[in-house]
Amino acid sequence: GVAATKTFTAQILVLFLIALKIGVNKNEIGADELYKHILDLKELSRKVREVLEKSNKILDVAYQLKNARSIFYIGRGVNYPLALEGALKLKEISYIHAEGFAAGELKHGPFALLTKITPVIAIVTMDSTYDKMITSIGEVKARGPQVIAIADEDDTEIEKHADFEIRFPANTGHLSCIPIIVILQLLAYHVANMKHCSIDKPRNLAKSVTVE
Repeated sequence: GVAATKTFTAQILVLFLIALKIGVNKNEIGADELYKHILDLKELSRKVREVLEKSNKILDVAYQLKNARSIFYIGRGVNYPLALEGALKLKEISYIHAEGFAAGELKHGPFALLTKITPVIAIVTMDSTYDKMITSIGEVKARGPQVIAIADEDDTEIEKHADFEIRFPANTGHLSCIPIIVILQLLAYHVANMKHCSIDKPRNLAKSVTVE
């Protein structure tokens, strides 16, 4: 199809491998750490299968979103590009206005667009960004919208802050972005399918490699 899902995922993996190679060449990554990253890579397909097995939860959230006029995606650090990708896929195939924002910059414009009927999808990982992400979710909820959190299955606190959660497998390390992006891509797919949109051939779009 026109929406590049496999391309995005493959690019993340290639960049991860390049980063590993550079780290090893510069002696920044030792043998033990490299071995752990390799194990994470080997486990990745199983982690993605776990996401696919939880598709009913994604379907439930898609049903909540299908009639929205506008949706925000927010993330911090490495999760910000995932928010951009999630929003892009949704707007491409479901024709719902969606935008990705850096959670730390919501006060600099995005809050002016936020209404009580604007769902917000928050990407929450258990790392150095966690506490600030929870703060951002609180600031969003204070303005009325529902928050859907994409969160680690080991996160026992997020349900206190979000209205709905979709969980990704724990212990995915630096590769947590892969199951997260699969969740976001599936969410866009299900919303588009519920709206009877042309998923493989979105209107007015074409593969960039086929046109100038």
